[in-house]
Amino acid sequence: MAFPIKTCSICGEEFELKPDKPGFANRCPSCSEPEEAQTVSKTDQFAHDPEALAARRRAMRDLLYRKDA
Repeated sequence: MAFPIKTCSICGEEFELKPDKPGFANRCPSCSEPEEAQTVSKTDQFAHDPEALAARRRAMRDLLYRKDA
């Protein structure tokens, strides 16, 4: 059984859409990789900053438990 041939929305290259392909269905594997790496590095950046975590917790608490007058 052949896999469907898709065209990458970024570079225009044709690729086979396989079931276990990482990334987006409309992007080739080479165009999907850098975006995933940036997302992981951005979350790692904030995960190790205690001030950013405290600010995030404070903002979530204020949003969740804010009293509407």
